[in-house]
Amino acid sequence: MFIISRKDTPLDGANPTILYGYGGFNISILPSFSVTWLHMKGVVAVANTRGGGEYGEKWYNEGRLGKKQNVFDDFQWAAKWLIANNYTTPKKLAISGASNGGLLVCACLNQAPELFGLGMAGVGVLDMYRFHKFTAGSAWTSDYGNPDKAEDFAVLEQYSPVHNVQTDKPYPAVLASTGDHDDRVPPLHSYKYIATLQHVAPQNPQPLMIRVETKAGHGAGKSTQQKIEEATETYAFLGKVLEVEWVDDVAACKL
Repeated sequence: MFIISRKDTPLDGANPTILYGYGGFNISILPSFSVTWLHMKGVVAVANTRGGGEYGEKWYNEGRLGKKQNVFDDFQWAAKWLIANNYTTPKKLAISGASNGGLLVCACLNQAPELFGLGMAGVGVLDMYRFHKFTAGSAWTSDYGNPDKAEDFAVLEQYSPVHNVQTDKPYPAVLASTGDHDDRVPPLHSYKYIATLQHVAPQNPQPLMIRVETKAGHGAGKSTQQKIEEATETYAFLGKVLEVEWVDDVAACKL
């Protein structure tokens, strides 16, 4: 796990923190940071879970098909480590991921909602019963398995976000985002997940919301104005939920 923060970040357990992950398709995730987040004195952690390509083929194979739960376990352990080492608390911890990373976020929200203060899932693959029936979904069976095969379905039904929403625990704040013209991961995935959350938890103490970008796809090709609006609304929501404030001393800080 990579951790990026200002040098003056105190380990007092009170830092707003974003934990980012992807965990699939043999893709390696490298660290980066946002100047905007530094203005909020935030910590960024990048979890290199199994299923990614960071540590070779064995690492990848340990997070696919029947071993997909390893990815979610790794991500939750990363969150627990950040809390145990006084970087943050559950209330101040946001988790973020997009596409396959959206699956990671929502599966973890279902499995351990008490561990997080906010879940941000972008263009996520969230209906694991039917993902292979739409657009490019059939190409993902190498990582997820084929829902039409009984042995694969038995695994998928254990973590499919749409089908494993908890009814007996409150959820943290959730912000799903999608594009109405996404032809890689159709927006139906995000629609179904948020609709299910809102249906089973109409009195949830934290907001369960979706942001739909019009005339947009899987993320690429957005106009500058669209990017500005998305960043503004996302950070406004994040700041409200995690109770963080803007500071103007970034020029004086060091990473």
